[in-house]
Amino acid sequence: MSADEVRALMSAPGNSHLTWNTPLSEEHAACLIAACAPAPGARIADFGSGWGELLMRLVEAAPGSTGDGIETDPDAVARGRLLAAARGLTDRVRFHGAPAAEYPGDGYDLAVSIGSSHAWPGGTTEALKALRAAVRPGGRVLFGDGFWEREPSKAALEGLGAEPGDFGPLLGLVRQAEAAGLRVLQVTVADQREWDLFESAANIGRGERWALAHPGHPLHAEVTAAVDARRTGYYGGYRGTLGLAYLVLSS
Repeated sequence: MSADEVRALMSAPGNSHLTWNTPLSEEHAACLIAACAPAPGARIADFGSGWGELLMRLVEAAPGSTGDGIETDPDAVARGRLLAAARGLTDRVRFHGAPAAEYPGDGYDLAVSIGSSHAWPGGTTEALKALRAAVRPGGRVLFGDGFWEREPSKAALEGLGAEPGDFGPLLGLVRQAEAAGLRVLQVTVADQREWDLFESAANIGRGERWALAHPGHPLHAEVTAAVDARRTGYYGGYRGTLGLAYLVLSS
């Protein structure tokens, strides 16, 4: 069985244990929503929205606002639609099963993209340009992307399956936003507790949950080995090295 097949098997229970598919706390999320300050009636788009938890909270914060979630994962879209219905947001939050880089929306008051810069062929640079183009003059962008907190070690790179050039320093990310014609209003980063809880619930935790629920499965040993490798890669590699920055920007 390939590594991709093992990962798919591990994720069979989905991400139902996660509120956010990113290192984020309730307090931090509230801070981001306040900084984005969506006005009543705002049009909001989340490119790579997952199940749209942050999108729905932004919509809830602005009476009469509407949100478009753009996401290719059908399981995430299905979960998002169920969550929107449960919160009475079916008429205000819509999910579109389309690649972020191909969605034609523009004229938004707020465009969001967190951890989805890889959806654009040019990565971070093209993602920022696309987000700026998606908002009206004076609109805002909430952009979340990775950066190196410190020079990555060999163990960190191996744990991530990454190259040194895949990310840059935090200031470099700020400069990329400025080069795209955006002004930086606020910068925050995921703290260590947010990262630890995210890894424990998502990448490591979902595999452990699967293994506990399927002790006699013929692939149990392969899944537990994959979980152990991820745990080693995180605690022995990229923990404290890979950062996640949240930039609130103005066009």
